[in-house]
Amino acid sequence: MIEELLPESVVAVEAQRDDPLWDAPFYPGEAAHVERAVARRRREFAAVRGCARRAMEKLGVPAQSVLSGERGAPRWPEGLIGSMTHCDDYCAAALARTDDLASLGIDAEPDGPLPEEVGAFVCLPAEAERLDRLAGQRPDVHWDRILFSAKESVYKAWFPLTRTWLEFSEADITLAPSPGDATHGTLRAELLVRGPRVGGRRLQVFDGRWAVRDGVVATAVVVPHP
Repeated sequence: MIEELLPESVVAVEAQRDDPLWDAPFYPGEAAHVERAVARRRREFAAVRGCARRAMEKLGVPAQSVLSGERGAPRWPEGLIGSMTHCDDYCAAALARTDDLASLGIDAEPDGPLPEEVGAFVCLPAEAERLDRLAGQRPDVHWDRILFSAKESVYKAWFPLTRTWLEFSEADITLAPSPGDATHGTLRAELLVRGPRVGGRRLQVFDGRWAVRDGVVATAVVVPHP
């Protein structure tokens, strides 16, 4: 599903709970990042890195450790950018060459309503109004969860370009379902703070896509070179 949300220049690998990648081993240095975590968290941590290593191989890069850097962001091999995500019984990694894209972010969430207290923290007033309108058209879709996932993807694309935090309140996101099909669509994030410079150009908008399938909400944001 993640692969469908990304351009051809990106290699994406995803795995469900019954995939052999869920038994992926740790590579040197990785286990130290989750040595105090519960067994489930350790397994997810290793599995999503198994996805990343398979993506590396598809790009012709030797499989290697994916260690956590500043603010927990993954540290990629020279010449690559990427993003990882996992939730419940699903994980995915997406990688591209730095010559092809400036940045990217992916996120996956369980397809269910966002807890009310989280929604109140995440949504801007304008976003809440738009979600209400969407819910009036398709009440069976968890629009609040899609919005939350979109904000996670925006942050993951933002951070490598700025090395700074981005609050939920600092990106105003508009979701648009595809005509006649509310299981996928596009997203646009207007940055409410000074955006990053990419290739000498200031960016104030990030664009992406979203989809809902098999109990998973997935979002992806791509930042192209100018």
